[in-house]
Amino acid sequence: MTVNRFENLEIWKNARELYKKIREAINQTALSKDFSLKEQIFRSRKYIMYNIAEEFELDDNKEIQ
Repeated sequence: MTVNRFENLEIWKNARELYKKIREAINQTALSKDFSLKEQIFRSRKYIMYNIAEEFELDDNKEIQ
């Protein structure tokens, strides 16, 4: 199977769900009041999806087994 867009990768979809769950967890706990840590976590969580997308764009072989 050939994947034409990184958004179609199951791992990217899972990373997007994790992104949302992290936001919910932060906002529903005492971490929401620790602005420095909260912002650091929010900044770092986006790099999960970013790294998947970047590697997909760099990879010439987009065949999924």
